Amino acid sequence: MNLTDPLSFQAGKLPLLISIPHAGTQLTPTVEAGLTEAARPLSDTDWHIPRLYDFARDIGASIVIGNYSRLVVDLNRPEDDQPLYTTATTGLFPETLFDGRPCFMAGKNPSAQERQSYLLQIWRPYHQQLQLELARLKAKFGYALLLDAHSIASVIPRLFDGQLPDLNFGTNSGASCNPSLSQQLLECCEHQTTFSHVLNGRFKGGYITRAYGQPQNHQHAVQLELSQLNYMSETEPYSYLPERAVHLQQLLQQLVNTMLKWGNEHYPH
Repeated sequence: MNLTDPLSFQAGKLPLLISIPHAGTQLTPTVEAGLTEAARPLSDTDWHIPRLYDFARDIGASIVIGNYSRLVVDLNRPEDDQPLYTTATTGLFPETLFDGRPCFMAGKNPSAQERQSYLLQIWRPYHQQLQLELARLKAKFGYALLLDAHSIASVIPRLFDGQLPDLNFGTNSGASCNPSLSQQLLECCEHQTTFSHVLNGRFKGGYITRAYGQPQNHQHAVQLELSQLNYMSETEPYSYLPERAVHLQQLLQQLVNTMLKWGNEHYPH
């Protein structure tokens, strides 16, 4: 099987790479044919995240976006599919939706051979692009900042109690970036009262944050999981709501600027 265009990439001019692994909606023929009615709407997609971060593209951040749905292969899980959380989660090749309903009709999930091809032709190119770009940024600037950008429905009882905070920062319990960086991001959030926030709550960072957050090597990674109700409709057809999104986007711009300012202060040229 030859899978085309596993990712979209734009190299920027700043020491910041934004990774968007879960916005893709492309499906392989086998996955598309096997999905349950519950899975067909692709509800677990990080809808509209590239649009929400358009401003970062405009100011010169590098951006890599996965084109395939996480129901084909999850780019934010390790290649060996070891669980990242002790609580309920989904794997490298999801068999259930976030709410626990099955993704595939009985006997219709992709074969082990097909899934190996997804790993080789979708997962690995994405991670190779991340590695190449982080290496380029470090060679040019002496350091690299990685923002792994996600979103999720605000209420998913199987995954967390109650309503999720609006902004969920994950730094692998402090291991993926210099603590002063995450502290400045929290202080940025504390200057406003519209959106709630938490650091290393239910979402501490997935595989990308954990694998590439290497502060000892001047490579600092932060995952940001956004509650979707602040910029889109959480029910089909999952519409973008620009009048709501604009307020969240303003805070995201401040957070990106905070990261860049932190980098300038800690790695002066």
